[in-house]
Amino acid sequence: MPVHAALRDYLLTRRSVGMAFLKEPGPNAAELEQLLTIATRVPDHGKIAPWRLVVIEGEARVAAGAKLAKIYARNNPGTDEASLDVERNRFLPAPLTVVVISSPKAHPKVPEFEQLLSAGNVALNLVHAAHALGFAASWVTRWYAFDAEAGAMLGAGEGEKIVGFIHIGTPSAVIEDRPRPALSDVVSRWTA
Repeated sequence: MPVHAALRDYLLTRRSVGMAFLKEPGPNAAELEQLLTIATRVPDHGKIAPWRLVVIEGEARVAAGAKLAKIYARNNPGTDEASLDVERNRFLPAPLTVVVISSPKAHPKVPEFEQLLSAGNVALNLVHAAHALGFAASWVTRWYAFDAEAGAMLGAGEGEKIVGFIHIGTPSAVIEDRPRPALSDVVSRWTA
């Protein structure tokens, strides 16, 4: 296979762009379809698609944030208005958020852990797809990824888990890279 220098260089410099720096415009309908198509081209032992995607865009971002704030207030009595505003704005200003949900299937040869890894690959592929189409993205989890009521409100069903929220938009700033681990700290060689 030939060397894909542009892809190599992208992978060597890829970095998340925080949600505060993701602005309009977001992907149009055709771009969104391409993003989701790329996202779902992942290892999937058994061809069982053990994941689902929920798109939050437009006015749905405001509605989802309002519902999150209500759940947060019930779970945290006495929360001040400023904290509730943070919850109301969880899906703003990014023009698009895709909820990646692990949706495991009973399968004799594919353990649930492997299915969860496949869902994680969908999330990372979605981040790469956003960058490939000229957007930027940020993969985050927050309390509502792990809260049953919030998860259900955002589309997770029984036995499903939210893997993350992929916020996508046009970057409004160049973000400095963060320090990366030295390979000598994280790589070893197996010996017999």
